[in-house]
Amino acid sequence: MSNPHPQQHPQQPEADDFHELLRSQRVWDTKLPAFDTSAAPREPLALFHRWFAEAVEAGQSEPHTMTLATVDEAGLPDVRTLMLHDADERGWHFASHTNSAKGRQLAAAPQAALGFYWATQGRQVRVRGPVTVGTPDESRADLHARSTGALASALVGHQSEVLPQYGHLLRASQAAWEQAQADPEADVPSWTLYVVEPTEVEFFQGDEHRRHVRLRYRRGDDGGGWIRELLWP
Repeated sequence: MSNPHPQQHPQQPEADDFHELLRSQRVWDTKLPAFDTSAAPREPLALFHRWFAEAVEAGQSEPHTMTLATVDEAGLPDVRTLMLHDADERGWHFASHTNSAKGRQLAAAPQAALGFYWATQGRQVRVRGPVTVGTPDESRADLHARSTGALASALVGHQSEVLPQYGHLLRASQAAWEQAQADPEADVPSWTLYVVEPTEVEFFQGDEHRRHVRLRYRRGDDGGGWIRELLWP
């Protein structure tokens, strides 16, 4: 008797096509900047500011986007892309709702890692450290320093919650836009500024010959000044 439900096998040619397409991609087939680590500043913030400005000058798309890695209540890793809001002596700033997935994760385990990738120059920056929460005034100022669309998005809320139907988002978004335009100072109590206070900052400069340069800054055991050290690529 024939099987009325024959087993379906994945189409191998499509997998082969993907593998070929993947392997055909090239990285850094161009002249990349040199990185003289002996001339690097004593602290990482100044170097980050310089590299960020150079990424903007080089035409890097959205250089202020970064990945944020956290862990959930079970210790499982999570990652997403979001925007950098500032980088100063306190640390690297971003914001979200306290009741979002990342807000809940940071409340349970206030440690995070950030990653920046600026492909135009073959550069990465990695930041790790504990996360502190800004004051309500700082969080409010952060919210209202952004665009009308950003305020409207914050007013919608419900980030990471299950959305029953897309139409619910359309209606909530329209109402939020109208509120944001009518009241640019509208408050969103759940909106919170977070600051990653760095214990490690690594600067990675790609090299077309794969002799990548990695410079890591890490806090000394006494929590004082920065120790600079090269890493094997």
